Amino acid sequence: MNALRGSTTDKNMAGLACLLFLEVRLMQIGNVFIENPLVLAPMAGVTGQAFRKLCKEQGAGLVVTEMVSAKALTYNSKNTKKLLAIRPEERPISVQLFGSEPDIIAEAAKICVSEVAPDIIDINMGCPAPKIVKNEDGSALLKEPKKAIEVAKRVVETVEVPVTCKIRLGWDEKSLIHKELAKGLEDVGVSSITVHGRVRQQFYSGKANWQAIAEVVDSVSIPVIGNGDVFEAKDALRMEKETGASGVAIGRGALGNPWIFRDILAIKRGEEILPVTLKEKLKTAFLHAKLLLDYLDERTAMLEMRKHMAWYLKGERKAKMYKQELNSVNTLVDLENIISKILLDVNS
Repeated sequence: MNALRGSTTDKNMAGLACLLFLEVRLMQIGNVFIENPLVLAPMAGVTGQAFRKLCKEQGAGLVVTEMVSAKALTYNSKNTKKLLAIRPEERPISVQLFGSEPDIIAEAAKICVSEVAPDIIDINMGCPAPKIVKNEDGSALLKEPKKAIEVAKRVVETVEVPVTCKIRLGWDEKSLIHKELAKGLEDVGVSSITVHGRVRQQFYSGKANWQAIAEVVDSVSIPVIGNGDVFEAKDALRMEKETGASGVAIGRGALGNPWIFRDILAIKRGEEILPVTLKEKLKTAFLHAKLLLDYLDERTAMLEMRKHMAWYLKGERKAKMYKQELNSVNTLVDLENIISKILLDVNS
């Protein structure tokens, strides 16, 4: 095996690959075949068309939209419907809905299938954000598992595409329901479950409980996708080994780093992981910005790019200084000028 980037030695990583009998395998969710088991996890304000395209090009097998409000969709919200826009090259793709009223979320799923024909409908039962939870959506469903199962049941009965769910382990450490909830979801016809290895009250703090993900794997016969604390390629390999999950969903680990999918696949194939240069990062960032302009006005797109640029530049020399300048970016030309300045600074 060729040299691998990172602190793990070639020998150790090669040994890990042999131990896991790694190969790039298909993953099947219902009747949908996915070329590899790597999933771009949904992130509000992040996993729009532009970022999904970049991650898909770097090897993500399945991408998921930002969370879409079921209620807003049934109210025919134009802004909400914009989140449903799908390009052919993104497929297979899953649309993620959030809501807690069975009839409404089922109707929203029906609208999705009718208007954009997603390959999969995913139901969010894990978002910890207060603005979501206060409306009894997202992680709030973990406090009412019977209701969560009924929500899934109604969607499964309403649409013909596979229905999946994303869950957490429970509301807090005293109310772990991951095994029972997963089994209940399987019983009503859910095709796959993504498990974030934290409870709601943790938000994203502490360490993800991969053992609990393994418990879900042992509790059901449908594919389980593990999620939580996958920040480097080697983390994905460890998660597969330690949990037995059918796939790995990567969220925060992909921020500013769509190459994480490429790196995981390279290890699995016994190929060299190529370091990502600052020039490559900035070239991708500029492409990212131009892709955003396909569906956002320039001002909104550049506001979006401010946070993405901070992620692309994370760990780079003088990143804090550049970040301050990026806070004034309002046009694509502004962004191009700062990128040019960064490259000149690095090469000087």
